[in-house]
Amino acid sequence: MSTPKNITKLGTMFKGVLSKEVLEKFKKSFFDDEKNLLAQNVCTKQDPFESAQSRKIVENTLHVFNTKIESEGKPLTNQKSSGRCWLFAALNVIRLPVIKKFNLEDFEFSQGYLFYWDKIERCNFFLNNIVETTKRGEPVDGRLVSFLLYDPTCDGGQWDMIVNLINKHGLMPKKNFPESYSCEASARMNQVLKSKLREYAKAIRDLIQKGGSDGDVQSLIQEQMNNIYRIVGICLGIPNETFTWNYYDKNKEFHSIGPITPKDFYEQHVKPLFNVDDKVCLVTDPRLTNSYGKAYTVDCLGNMVGGRRCIYNNQPVELLLELTSKSIKEGEAVWFGCEVSKRIAAKLGIQDLAVHDFPLLFGVDIQITMTKGDRLLYGESAMTHAMVFTAVHLDEKGEVEKLRVENSWGEERGEKGYLLMTADWFKEFTFEVVVDKKYVSEEVLNVFQQEPIVLPAWDPMGTLAS
Repeated sequence: MSTPKNITKLGTMFKGVLSKEVLEKFKKSFFDDEKNLLAQNVCTKQDPFESAQSRKIVENTLHVFNTKIESEGKPLTNQKSSGRCWLFAALNVIRLPVIKKFNLEDFEFSQGYLFYWDKIERCNFFLNNIVETTKRGEPVDGRLVSFLLYDPTCDGGQWDMIVNLINKHGLMPKKNFPESYSCEASARMNQVLKSKLREYAKAIRDLIQKGGSDGDVQSLIQEQMNNIYRIVGICLGIPNETFTWNYYDKNKEFHSIGPITPKDFYEQHVKPLFNVDDKVCLVTDPRLTNSYGKAYTVDCLGNMVGGRRCIYNNQPVELLLELTSKSIKEGEAVWFGCEVSKRIAAKLGIQDLAVHDFPLLFGVDIQITMTKGDRLLYGESAMTHAMVFTAVHLDEKGEVEKLRVENSWGEERGEKGYLLMTADWFKEFTFEVVVDKKYVSEEVLNVFQQEPIVLPAWDPMGTLAS
């Protein structure tokens, strides 16, 4: 959009001060364009993003796809007021072969079960990170420790964290460990945990700086974790060590599995259908400083002491789209991470770069005015949400035009909870996908054998999906 004539020379007199004269010029420029008055009338009465929605894009968007997985999972899940999308998305993928194998009408794994263990493991991981950073000589008011203390435990996560939880603690059906208030609305529980973790961080740093031994430090952490265990158990409940799963199949026949431990349930009944160790997570980070074909990790990022690190195998976004399409063609849904809030008509479930016409409304565009790499650098973009691809629509050349997305926000938004994403949106705002390693070339798989380059804890690639 061209600059209004009456402020073209404003820069020569501006000098950084918003003087009365400068503000008068801004005001005159605003009221000289009657379109601004119309836009003001509209936006002062309703959501500006709704006002910028393109009717043309809405009319031309059809939730129809020519390549889908065999069947989608039921019921449509809802993470409610929690940041558990990464867990919901993973369990929504894993349940598909389970539903088929056991001939079920619908099924959910317990998201609360993994959430419980993530809280326990994550708090312990944080306290041990405080030990590590203290021994490194990191000051409490330095950038690293300040970053860790800002959010000692959150709900969000990454794929490798899911693998840690499932391999150590297994899985159980939702009926055997249902939701609690703090599963669905985690803010209060997190507030309690964060307060204690900051208090405990000070105690750990004080002990180390006074010359406490490693044994003394670990004894202190054990005492602290006893309190954390109590808090989490009070808020979420404590899962039983064994359970019995009773269920009816589609033919109304009764079945029973158990008593069985969650670990054995995964190993015996789920792993043969979906082995988390056979899945690989590929990311796309187009910043010039981070080369494709390299492995990266993020300092102090994880959820389990002794667990696997979060490893980022950096590849071009075109490869991520290609492997997503290949997986869908073979009938396998795909876990992925993206920045969900950009260029989305949430009520209609449309993720399209043209779904909002911001230049028409505001006279300027937003969100896609920088490259994907620059958006990462300048804090305008990061991977914030995880969902599941269940279908793609291919053109005559076999190229992906759009994708179907299973979300975890309930059925109220989108097409009964499902979103539609264009391929162009995928390229701009998708950051990672998880596919079976059998679809990935040996050259790409070999990147996981590299010693990863360590990015700082505050790097945007360490943002956790919530």
